[in-house]
Amino acid sequence: MKNTTTDLSSSQPLPAGVTDDDMDRFNRDGFLVVPGLAAKDLCRSINRVVDDSLDPPLAPLEFEADILYPGAPKNKAAHGGFTPRRLLHAYTRDEVFRQWARSQSVVAILSRLMSTDRICLSQNHHNCIMTKHPGYSSLTSWHQDVRYWRFDRPELVSVWLALVDEYPENGGLLLIPGSHTSDLGRGRLDASLFLRTDLKSNRDMIDTAVAATLSVGDAVFFHCKTYHAAGRNQIDQIKKSLVYTYRAIDNQPIPDTRSAVYCDIEI
Repeated sequence: MKNTTTDLSSSQPLPAGVTDDDMDRFNRDGFLVVPGLAAKDLCRSINRVVDDSLDPPLAPLEFEADILYPGAPKNKAAHGGFTPRRLLHAYTRDEVFRQWARSQSVVAILSRLMSTDRICLSQNHHNCIMTKHPGYSSLTSWHQDVRYWRFDRPELVSVWLALVDEYPENGGLLLIPGSHTSDLGRGRLDASLFLRTDLKSNRDMIDTAVAATLSVGDAVFFHCKTYHAAGRNQIDQIKKSLVYTYRAIDNQPIPDTRSAVYCDIEI
């Protein structure tokens, strides 16, 4: 992913085990899985804070019943209505979240992907701990994150950290390789800007999807235009993921949109 308004290069060396071929793979596929990027001790510390924030649920947060995706309780009065979906404002919740957000390994990869050392973390998009609870987690249909984001350029990267093992059975990420370069007509999307599954052209595209099977500490870097989805959690343990979104400093949010509610943080 190139910075289109400036000709900057990153001075950050890539973490051990991450290569220029990986950067090319991200540009080709729209995502990159980096095994073991977060240390186990850090993941344990993050998990302790997350668990304390889930029982009892610590605001600000979003409930499954707030979004009404398929499988979610119909309202908060329904059984499971107070099932958390996302613990919001992760960056400001605890120092351990800031430690990961600003870690040298994350910044180095982002700097290479964005061709600049001047990077900001968005406080308006993601910046959360995503959870999928047994019994009440919902299905997330195929979408691009950028569909509701408003920036000068659709060139943001999200970093997804697995806090438990992730796979399709517990609602792990599914991604469509190369879909970040697709320019789909509006008719291929439904009213909420999800891919329409009643169209053969979309089903053929979805058939190429891959599952991001992750272990604790693995990270997924994915482009804001990459189509992705996730199923429901079908096991008896909570799935937890820490997700941040980043942009180059010159890729500014458009004023008076939801992308500009809170100031972004230069890292």
